[in-house]
Amino acid sequence: MGNMKLVAYSDEKYTAKVPGGSYEVMLNPEKLQWGRQVQYNEEAALDSSAPSAKYNKTPSETLSFELVIDCTGVVDDSRVDLPTEIANLSKVVYDYNGSIHRPNYVSVNWGGGLAFRGVLTSLSTSYTLFKPDGTPLRARLSLAFISYIDAQTLANKDDKSSPDMTHQVRVVDGDSLAQIVAGIYGEPGYYIQVARFNQLDKFRRLKTGQVLSVPPLKPQEAING
Repeated sequence: MGNMKLVAYSDEKYTAKVPGGSYEVMLNPEKLQWGRQVQYNEEAALDSSAPSAKYNKTPSETLSFELVIDCTGVVDDSRVDLPTEIANLSKVVYDYNGSIHRPNYVSVNWGGGLAFRGVLTSLSTSYTLFKPDGTPLRARLSLAFISYIDAQTLANKDDKSSPDMTHQVRVVDGDSLAQIVAGIYGEPGYYIQVARFNQLDKFRRLKTGQVLSVPPLKPQEAING
């Protein structure tokens, strides 16, 4: 399967590799922790007093693992300088890149099963073996990353017009409630329910600048609509 490799990029789309910006680990990690979450809000749908779990967002994924760098010569007799090894890794994942005014974007690749793109959030080092004179020979490093998606790709991925989300809409001159509802639900037939939800007495004459809440449809309403 080969050794894990960490590759540095200078752009958020991961197209421009940093010259010399890659690090191949000496020993593959024993385990990886790849975290994913989905967050929900409890909201009441139209004409319903019972709250239901409505999708809110999917936070960034996380990846964490530990690496052992062994410079005793047993693993690789050509890599026996521990400070240099740590410096090379740090240059890829942690150090400030002056050309982009931030640390690098990093791709973590291992065989054909792992390709994680993100940025480092933490790096800690524990020295575990020393020469008699105190020179370190072995270290265990803990690394944690958070996934990173550029703004354009994220916008294309998200569907902000979904009718199963609560929308906050600011009224502009010329807006009608039927037009607002049609833009979110796909048809205007629910404008009375939305008016009731917002406690509007005169919904045919909306006030410019007011903010309306357009709640999610109940499943049956969405099916019938």
